[in-house]
Amino acid sequence: MSAFTHPYFVHALLAGTAIALAAGLVGYFLVLRAQVFTGDALSHVAFTGALAALALGYDLRLGLFAATVLFAVVLGALGRRSRADDVAIGSLFSWILGLGVFFLTLYTTSRNTGNGTAGVNVLFGSIFGLSAGQAWLAAVVGALICLSVLAIARPLLFASVDEAVAAARRVPVRLLGLAFLILVGACAAEATQAVGSLLLLGLLAAPAGAAQRLTDRPYQALALSAGLAVAEMWAGLALSYYVPQLPPSFAIMAVATAVYATVLIAVRRPHIRVGLAEA
Repeated sequence: MSAFTHPYFVHALLAGTAIALAAGLVGYFLVLRAQVFTGDALSHVAFTGALAALALGYDLRLGLFAATVLFAVVLGALGRRSRADDVAIGSLFSWILGLGVFFLTLYTTSRNTGNGTAGVNVLFGSIFGLSAGQAWLAAVVGALICLSVLAIARPLLFASVDEAVAAARRVPVRLLGLAFLILVGACAAEATQAVGSLLLLGLLAAPAGAAQRLTDRPYQALALSAGLAVAEMWAGLALSYYVPQLPPSFAIMAVATAVYATVLIAVRRPHIRVGLAEA
């Protein structure tokens, strides 16, 4: 029987495609700007935000987006020119994770939790459990994130490669950095539904890392990162469907890791070539 005869698979494919496209585009700039640690921090924020919403009786998606976007703004405010540094991230990282544990305890002990798997779903994703409405909402949010990244891609690339020259050319470096962090936060919240907060960083970093090793041209690498993310999402969903013992989040990340490892071994990383005209 074809996988497409099952509504849950079609919903997962719809949402997963949009999520992967967004993660591929955002992840490329995360890697280029050396802000992968930011993605790691936001994965823990997603965990905390979702559990806070559940503990307080709200939809977990509200907590996901509110927490990750707010945290992204805070990082942007603390970092230099809205480019969050390791000191700013490290200052908040452990506290946020501890807060997540607190909300998990509060949710499991003080509420009548009809859905006892909610915490597990936040950690590991539940893309096969999305309804049609949730899948379409994920697709719309993912598309908006993609359009937003593409809208700022050219000046963001300039600011990422040569921040000083971009500032001298009156590119709004700080504003771009803050806008990008907000998009990272939104993407982290969205991608948590597919792969969970624990595996979120892999979906953001692995396709982008492979793309940067395959080409030295930024726009080609950006497109390749998005394409690899989508292909890995499709392959992971198919693998999980045909091998039911494999959770979809694990299957997606296994494919992404395998692709990155293959590229890492086989391809020497090129130097990124970008001039002022291309940026």
